[in-house]
Amino acid sequence: MQTRTLGDSGITVSAVGLGCMGLNYHRGPAPDRNEMIALVRAAVERGVTFFDTAEVYGPFTNEELVGEALEPLRKDVVIATKFGHDLGPGGRSSDGLDSRPKRIRAVAEGSLKRLRVETIDLFYQHRVDPKVSIEDVAGAVKDLIAQGKVKHFGLSEAGAPTIRRAHAIQPVAAIQSEYSIWWREPEAAVLPLCEELGIGFVPFSPLGRGFLTGKIDETTTFGGNDNRGGLPRFTAKARKANRPIVDLLARIGAEKQATPAQIALAWLLARKPWIVPIPGTTKLSRLDENIGAAAIDLKPDDLGNIDTAVVQISVQGDRYPPADAERAQR
Repeated sequence: MQTRTLGDSGITVSAVGLGCMGLNYHRGPAPDRNEMIALVRAAVERGVTFFDTAEVYGPFTNEELVGEALEPLRKDVVIATKFGHDLGPGGRSSDGLDSRPKRIRAVAEGSLKRLRVETIDLFYQHRVDPKVSIEDVAGAVKDLIAQGKVKHFGLSEAGAPTIRRAHAIQPVAAIQSEYSIWWREPEAAVLPLCEELGIGFVPFSPLGRGFLTGKIDETTTFGGNDNRGGLPRFTAKARKANRPIVDLLARIGAEKQATPAQIALAWLLARKPWIVPIPGTTKLSRLDENIGAAAIDLKPDDLGNIDTAVVQISVQGDRYPPADAERAQR
């Protein structure tokens, strides 16, 4: 597996990481826990060194799974987790946000225990909290870094002005935001700022929540624990309308002897050397497929042809319902 460094942070990780949310959260019925632990360890055996989780996934149970899986392999991996949600009494998940410094400190203590680590490698603010200044957030993480409980600070789904303000207080190692061939908003302001400030970029949902693999069409059904069923871009009408993007990836894949998913990931890897996508999966075959994308070398002409073709395709459906979309990119 090739490696990459996230900007100027010094964090060196595998070119393709593993997003762990779907191992037991938000992607239908949870698979067998032991099988998912085995999958995470199989990823390490194949050279994957970058794993992403969050307190809110479960809540708590995803961090616990990742922590158990990676405990015997700790020295070989980088683990990222996130704070920023108000889980309410008893740790119940909610749509609320809470990035008050005392809450950040409490999340860090909990995450350290659940992940079975002495320090958190990369600690992201999961979503920008409009009630708490980003300077206070960055300052709280800066204190945790000084105490040795956190190594690096990150932001997720933050807008460029917020990133710049946070970086002035505590250097931001990485930005995690949705980015793929069918969601390219970060290109307008966030990616140029990352390049300016030496910040790494970690695309989540690099395969369009599975749609860009070509395995989802307008007839696909989603279970009650699968949040895609409530996303505007995943209505049957939108899935049918967006099929030309998958067909484009399939055509290019046929030329490169690759799958649509591999082309979608290779496209991201070819954008910048400090971009590290974190596709998720619960299947070993898909893990191998995603890892294989790192070996595909898309040339500038390939990228130009893809961009030219994508411009002519009108993607249908917002990525989030209105209430969630309003919170993104603050």
